[in-house]
Amino acid sequence: MKEFNTTFLEKLKKIDPCLLICTTILSLISILLMIGVRDASEIGNSTRVIAMQSATTFVGIILAFFISTLDYQEIVNKLFIPFFIAQIGLLGITLLYGTAEGSNQSWLYIGPIGIQPSEFVKATFIVTFAKHIDIVKKKINHPLSVLGLLIHAGLVIGLILLSGDLGVALVYCGLVLIMLFCAGISLFYLLGGFAFLFVAIPYVWPHLNSYQQDRIIFGFTPEADPQGYGFQALLGQKCVANGGFFGQGLNGGEYYKNLFACENDFAFSSLCEKFGMLGGIIVIATLAVLVVRIFMIAKAARKDSGSFLCIGVAAAITVQAIENIGMSLAMLPVVGITLPFVSYGGSSTLAMYIMIGMVHSVHAHRVKYFFEREET
Repeated sequence: MKEFNTTFLEKLKKIDPCLLICTTILSLISILLMIGVRDASEIGNSTRVIAMQSATTFVGIILAFFISTLDYQEIVNKLFIPFFIAQIGLLGITLLYGTAEGSNQSWLYIGPIGIQPSEFVKATFIVTFAKHIDIVKKKINHPLSVLGLLIHAGLVIGLILLSGDLGVALVYCGLVLIMLFCAGISLFYLLGGFAFLFVAIPYVWPHLNSYQQDRIIFGFTPEADPQGYGFQALLGQKCVANGGFFGQGLNGGEYYKNLFACENDFAFSSLCEKFGMLGGIIVIATLAVLVVRIFMIAKAARKDSGSFLCIGVAAAITVQAIENIGMSLAMLPVVGITLPFVSYGGSSTLAMYIMIGMVHSVHAHRVKYFFEREET
């Protein structure tokens, strides 16, 4: 037992301090924000949201520490197939038996506890897709390799789209593109895919429902429908403007009170009204440092699967942050995306910490790289 504890503590010492500092800063800002918006109408004048965010953050940190002690290579090699089967099964169960919230049937309830499986599947998908890329990396531009990767990604993204969760599906699309690009896929395929989408738009558009067309049109031009589809985006923009540079203070601000999902989807808007542009800059800078550090760990990984895994995590954080901040500034359509580590949400917070734990593992086990090189 003493030997086990010593080994475990030694592994914990190998976690990356930069990742730890960045995620801690973002989580502390999140809890502080939850305290500031506790009087918003969606929360109902209670401290439940503060307790829940604090609890999930604590559990997330513990999970990240535990995952960091595991050898990511063994997980990737041994659980590649089980993870793939599990994620398809979980998304299928959610589609059949999930609970709808709004237009999205993306929640599963176990008693009073609700989880969003697509958030957790994000971690397993990154593992399986990273392994898939690693398997075909030497012939990644072969048509059969590309087809296999597209089927792999398409099965997961298709199930998420069927549930109606467009926002999460876009995150998956973004991380797939970034992972493929970093893996060296030919620009011919990427440009061909974009060309196909461009040509398909005139044929797909008439088959969309009117509300879907309106969400797309007014998502990019919210000022054209200020009292309808554009209302939330414009109100989020007002929150940012009302905060000025230093903000209205923890208990200040007014616009966030009428902003739907001010604690999660529009967390950046609420943050800027409370803590101003300064608070927004701190969050963006911290996220930027976090992503850059993950890419640095990817570059130093002892195995290519570890590199692809880190790239997937960095891509997920980047795409989510851009989309969340973009819709808070009324620059991108409102599709229900959380701001990593900042927005309220147990599933989102835990999933992010699980993914960061995997990156910690890649960093902690990078030292074997040198011995493996010598052996080869």
